[in-house]
Amino acid sequence: MEKTGQILSPGTIRFERSLPGPIERVWAYLTESEKRGKWLASGQMDLFEGGSVHLHFLHQELSPLPDTIPEKYRDMKDGHHFTGKILKVEPPRLLAFTWEGGSEVTMELSEKDDRVLLTLTHRKLADDVKTRSSVGGGWHTHLDILIANLEGATPPPFWSTHTRLAAIYADMV
Repeated sequence: MEKTGQILSPGTIRFERSLPGPIERVWAYLTESEKRGKWLASGQMDLFEGGSVHLHFLHQELSPLPDTIPEKYRDMKDGHHFTGKILKVEPPRLLAFTWEGGSEVTMELSEKDDRVLLTLTHRKLADDVKTRSSVGGGWHTHLDILIANLEGATPPPFWSTHTRLAAIYADMV
């Protein structure tokens, strides 16, 4: 399993992570606002096909470690939000929903002994360096924070981690 995401095709990136189980616990971190807010974004999810997804990002609050927001993301200083739609839900194994800008995110869970394999695929992205850098670095960082939360560790600071990883994803083809 690779740590970096894989570019599957233009506009599609996939991540795989092995997480501590059980699967119901991981599912809660994907679907419950309070738990999801610790690693990604809080907000209501209506868990049925066609239901609304409200994501409220507060990147500065994902880690207790000091961090500085990069100038190019300064407009997110006080948070960022958007509304999407549930495309498919099969608890506790599959969650798919629309993302800002018309793209789509699919999160699949499968049990592997006492671990849970999370496969996250983000499709219909713009096929350019700026998007690949931002989205690749963003998901990679958010998933590192998810792992830290599930393992009871201190999550890394979002912005400095994202900046470092975004440079790696900018060079991926």
